Order: sequence, then structure tokens, then C-alpha cells
Amino acid sequence: MRTPIDKKNILLGVTGSIAAYKAADLASKLAQAGASVEVLLTQAALKFITPLTFQSVTGRRAWVDEDVWGSEGHVKHIGLGHGADLLVIAPASANTLAKLAHGIADNLLTVTSLAATCPLLIAPAMDGGMFQHPATQANLEILRQRGAIQVGPASGHLASGELGLGRMVEPMELFGHIRQVFGRSGPLQGRKIVITAGGTQEPIDPVRAITNRSSGKQGYALAQAAIDLGAEVVLISAPTALSTPVGVQRVDVSTAEEMLRAIQDAISHADALLMAAAVADFRPTKPAGQKIKKESGAPQIQLENTPDILTEIARNKSGKGFPRVTVGFAAESQALKQNAQEKLQKKKLDMIVANDISAQDAGFAVDNNRVTLLFPDGRIEDLPLMSKDEVAVIILEQVTSMLKKR
Repeated sequence: MRTPIDKKNILLGVTGSIAAYKAADLASKLAQAGASVEVLLTQAALKFITPLTFQSVTGRRAWVDEDVWGSEGHVKHIGLGHGADLLVIAPASANTLAKLAHGIADNLLTVTSLAATCPLLIAPAMDGGMFQHPATQANLEILRQRGAIQVGPASGHLASGELGLGRMVEPMELFGHIRQVFGRSGPLQGRKIVITAGGTQEPIDPVRAITNRSSGKQGYALAQAAIDLGAEVVLISAPTALSTPVGVQRVDVSTAEEMLRAIQDAISHADALLMAAAVADFRPTKPAGQKIKKESGAPQIQLENTPDILTEIARNKSGKGFPRVTVGFAAESQALKQNAQEKLQKKKLDMIVANDISAQDAGFAVDNNRVTLLFPDGRIEDLPLMSKDEVAVIILEQVTSMLKKR
């Protein structure tokens, strides 16, 4: 699946740090995402990693200081700098940060940085004391004021053997920040999208709950797809082990009641609500205050309905006009289109995404989905089996089209 990184020209500067090995992983991820990656290594970086490593994962020659003085040295930094869509320096040492802040151009990376007209993203990596030093902090402030995007550092075990703030963030997190940079000017720029994900949990006692098999994968894929299109994203999530996409504001909830309150707080002036969460329909009337012991025998649990979130949202939309677009989801085990059509009309939705949970190769707890899109005008679009990421892209394309008309 294409991402905003596809076909972008990225300069990756690597400086002297043990974290240089992470840069090789990052270069590999960027290349696999379709980017053209030009790697520039400082002399200090060569003490930790070789140009061949980067050539192996990018398929392109890695550049070193000697190339400044080669036959094309007088223009190499200009060509690299002017041809880039983004300059990433990861790891960024204290020494290189100081040079960037004060315009010192004494190697290929720093002279190319001066020539570059693209955004700059830096991922500091150094000992905790070096990072906290006033000089380093002042240099970072100068770079941020110039528009540089600083990612990290993270806390953890450092090369000195100490624990502290100074570790370069992990390549996957950096990949997410780079993805966000390229997506921020997309067609949903300036739009607020609220998304729900996961299966809610209704407590029976302090250790047991009524829940479902929803993993949250489809909701999280929607959040990433919205970020890729430049949206401001609020993700209201039931408990899950999934990682939050970079740039997403995540609100954690557990019960249907908590999810309703979180949605009501979030949808003020929201452009769209994508209700991908699998919300429990029932909850125990009186959850036990203490763990129910097995020796007491099987308990008789009285159930009641949970709040009907989409009905409440429809009332809000009717009175206040927000969210402008509401997308519902219907997980059905029988009469898929009929049940989805009834929900579409009853909840006053702009679109509903229906999937058959009885399918073995799609739906809950897997990476693929096979869905049907239903619209108020009677249109029905059956989508083939595809990844949840691909489903998310199609849904966001529909939302984007709806918002353009309003």
C-alpha cells in the first residue's frame, strides 16, 4: 500500500553515535516504503558503520566527506540539497547540532544542510549530560525556531552505562514522524477527524468483564490513514495492545459510557466521526464490588442496555451540526446488508461499513477485512478481501469526498 513517503527524495544524515545502527534500519524502512534515500555519513559515523551497509538497504551509493573533493565535489552538496524533499539527521550528535545551529559547514553533511531548502528533522542521540547541557539545549532551540522538527531523544540505557534522556528514538517511531511530515499538507489538512477503535469492556466484577473479540486494528488503520491525509486526529480507544500512530491524540476509555462521554467531548466542531469501535450492547446492572468467588457458585448476572452512542450523536448533529459526516460500522453474522441498511437509516449515518464476522479470513483479530459500503441514496459498494490499511484508505477517500461537498 502506498504511503505519503512513496516516491519522495530523502536525505539521511548519519553522525558519530552508537545509534548509527538504527539509522540503517530506518533507511531500509524508508526504501521499502518507496522513497529514494541518499545517505550522508560523517567521518565520526564511519567509526560505527560502513557505507556498504546503507548501500545494501537502499540500493544507492552512500556519500562521505571525500566526495566533497571529488570530480563533482563543487556541486555535489548543491545537487543533494536542492533535490531533497526532507533532510533527516538520525542520529544527530551534539557536535553536528552545534554546527547546524551556527552555520558551520566543514563536512559534506553540514554543507549540504546549508544548501538544502527542504524541511529538517533531527533525532538527537548522546549522553544524558551532554543533552541537558545548556549549550546543546540552546542549539536545539535555535534549530527549532528555524523550523526544524525535533524527535526525541528517549529515556533509557545509554552507551555510558547510565540511565537517562539521550537515546535516539526507535526507527519505527521516526518513520511515523517522517510519514506525518509528508502527509500534513494532504486533502484533510485543517480537518478534525474523530475515530473510535477496539472493543469496550463492561465490568462484571473487578477482574472480569463483558467484551468482544475486536482487536482495534481497523480503527487504528483509519487513524493512520487520516494522518496520512493531513487531518487532526482524535482516536478514542478501548483497551488494546496496538501502538498509537504518530501524530494522533489518543483518548483511552474502557466502557461504552466512557466512550460516549469522550466522543461528546471530542466532536465539537469535528468534521467527521468514524465509529469503528465494537461497543458492547449490554452491561451488568450491578457489577460486583469484589471478585466473585468460584466457591459461591455460578452468579446470576442481570444485564441492561448500554448507551446507544450513534443515536446520541445523531441528536447532537441535528442540534449543533457536528460532526459534519458520521460513518458507522456494522459487524453482522447474518443478513449483513439488510441489518446494515436498517442501522444506516435509523442512526442517520452518511455511510456505513458492514462486514461479515462469520468469515474466517476477515474481520475480528486478523489483518484483512472484506467490507461493504452502504450509502443513504441506496448505493452499495462491495469491496474484495484486502488489508485493513487498504480498507481504511478507501473509507477516508469517501469521507474526503463527502466533506468537499459540504
